[in-house]
Amino acid sequence: MTSNLIQLRPDQEAVLRYQGGRMGISAVPGSGKTWTLAYLAANLIKIGAVDPDQEILVVTLVNAAVDNFSSRIAAQLQMENLLPGYGYRVRTLHGLANDIVRERPDLAGLGTSYQIIDEVEAARIKKRIALDWLSAHQDFFEPYLDYQEYAWKKIYEGEYNLPKTVESIANAFIRMAKDRELTPTALNKRLSDSPIPLPLVDMGTAMYTEYQSALSYRGGVDFDDLIRLALRCLRSDPSLVELLGKRWPFILEDEAQDSSRLQQEILNLLAGKGGNWVRVGDPNQAIYESFTTASPQYLLDFLADPQVEIKTLPESGRSTTSIIDLANHLITWAQTSHPNPSVRNALNPPLIKPTSPDDPQPNPTDCPACIRLVERGLTPDQEIHFVVDAVEAFLKAHPDQTAAILCLRNQRAYKFADVLKRRNIPYIDSLLQSTSATRLSTGAIVHILQYLSDPTSSHKLSSAYRVWRRGEREDEEAWKFHLAIAKLIKNCQYLEDYLWPKTGEDWLEGIAEDHPDPAVRSELRAFRAVVQHWQAAIFLPIDQLLLTVAQDLFLDPVELALAHKLSTLLRQFSDAHPDWRLTEFTDELANIAKNERKFLGFSQEEAFDPDRYPGKVVVATMHKAKGLEWDCVFLTALNNYNFPSGEDYDQYQPEKWFVRGQLNLEAETIAQLTALIDDHPFEWYQPGSSSLEARQEFIRERLRLLFVGVTRARRWLTATWNTGRTSNKNVPAAGFVALINYLEGKE
Repeated sequence: MTSNLIQLRPDQEAVLRYQGGRMGISAVPGSGKTWTLAYLAANLIKIGAVDPDQEILVVTLVNAAVDNFSSRIAAQLQMENLLPGYGYRVRTLHGLANDIVRERPDLAGLGTSYQIIDEVEAARIKKRIALDWLSAHQDFFEPYLDYQEYAWKKIYEGEYNLPKTVESIANAFIRMAKDRELTPTALNKRLSDSPIPLPLVDMGTAMYTEYQSALSYRGGVDFDDLIRLALRCLRSDPSLVELLGKRWPFILEDEAQDSSRLQQEILNLLAGKGGNWVRVGDPNQAIYESFTTASPQYLLDFLADPQVEIKTLPESGRSTTSIIDLANHLITWAQTSHPNPSVRNALNPPLIKPTSPDDPQPNPTDCPACIRLVERGLTPDQEIHFVVDAVEAFLKAHPDQTAAILCLRNQRAYKFADVLKRRNIPYIDSLLQSTSATRLSTGAIVHILQYLSDPTSSHKLSSAYRVWRRGEREDEEAWKFHLAIAKLIKNCQYLEDYLWPKTGEDWLEGIAEDHPDPAVRSELRAFRAVVQHWQAAIFLPIDQLLLTVAQDLFLDPVELALAHKLSTLLRQFSDAHPDWRLTEFTDELANIAKNERKFLGFSQEEAFDPDRYPGKVVVATMHKAKGLEWDCVFLTALNNYNFPSGEDYDQYQPEKWFVRGQLNLEAETIAQLTALIDDHPFEWYQPGSSSLEARQEFIRERLRLLFVGVTRARRWLTATWNTGRTSNKNVPAAGFVALINYLEGKE
């Protein structure tokens, strides 16, 4: 395919001249790597590089990119008057693994009707197993903990303390064990032969064993199993490798900086020795190592192979030259001046180059004044209001432009969304794990069901009342009245006398003297009628109970539609778990409301296009923003807690306050597991050394995340930092200070 239809850059032209062999492409943010790879796939089909019974195999990272790739390839083929939909297959790694296993499920030890346990159900199983294990082994962590006696309950029962830590350990252990292709049986055998005790591996193996039993009981495999079993199939049958190699003579891999060991081995086997394999990615945008077994080192090693043809896509028309200069300075500063020499390999060339003046995507007109890096430390609340004020001013001045507020975590992003909503500033939050509308509406139902699960609790009934009247929050005087009503309900000692009074024992009559205002008793009577309606529905199936409650809570069509989806979801849970009571269903909804689980049907599955939302601000995490761009970007919380550098005063999120010696228990567990798997001598494992290395890797990943954040902006960029919940505990991140100093030096 020549460039007569679309103007190509010289570096893109060089990529499109590829006709076979192994090629690695290092691409900077905004260089059009996805478009170039799609163009290459269409070009190979056009020149007849594949036969009618063959396909170009494109492997990408997430489901949203599958449709994006498919539509781009189809568009290119249509421009050449070729039939779209033929000659190529686009898959995520999990989709490809499933295709392979379906070819020969017998090689994987599976029947033809195996089920895939999705991430939602897998996470629920792991959480239950972790909590059960902790409950049964409460003394296990005593040697690891450093706390005062008064904090015991907070540590052991606080949802985000030790229970969450054990859940994280289980998740990391199971993922690593499967990446190293070890079954629970094999691990138990190795443990029995170990010359030294490995208590953290004992714990992890016990939870792994329970988890695999739970999957087996359901007749299913999880996503990690799919990848492991696909590789087993390929290793077991050379004829299968040959069959699939002929079917997919070209493999094009996108986002290769996020490859795992197993992904690389699967694609290497399919491509064959010296086969046709193109890998494109940007190691500077490898930001998922904390959540997966991915590592940018696999791509870096591939790019260093002398047998691999190397190309670069260094030109980007996304941002102004001032923003490009800022991003490039972060790379050079990290390499030469970072205060921690051990992480100076976090960011690497190529540096970003602006496009030529005649490029089809020229850089936006430069605007040095459009970059604002705020040196003054703000409290977390001050930062929210400062950014929201700036967003409101920007949208009024530029209603045709796009904007985004980027945070580190969903919980922080929700706080921005809540303030934006209260101030009637148009915003989009569908890039979060669930939208704030989903979260708030689901949370409202949860409060009602929590009361119905515990109908003698005045505290929970008071919360249910506030939810019932939540629409009055915007009216300050009205809300004061409703808060007073909620307090009355909370102080009611015997709810039976309020909700179902006997003659002469009506609580409402008893409070008349202290609360003579008839509006108070009228409001309490109205709420009593609603609660009686809910309690009368308590024996209905869970989905019907939810809809009954929703009819009294919601008037908005969107909220009612959400209620119907939630009811369908709960009905599915009911069918799968006939022994569940109202408490278990309520817990599931609470997980949705708190975003511990992905609510299928309300997540962002299709490709997100920021340009569809001019005049609105998108609220997202920096991780979710990868691959996207906006005219104006607000980066928040750039402090040393979120972006540490290795200074003595830095804190590290994986190191919990209640664990002695600043140990990272997840890292220590994986280190013990590695020692066991790789047959290291017992002196190899030194407690604390893996925690220190995990710090360094965390610093590297957060440097790359800062780079990703900066390169999301086209023309306007504002960055702030906050002092954290404890005043004066945080300072601006070292990378942020380096950018501030760079701009000041240019003035």
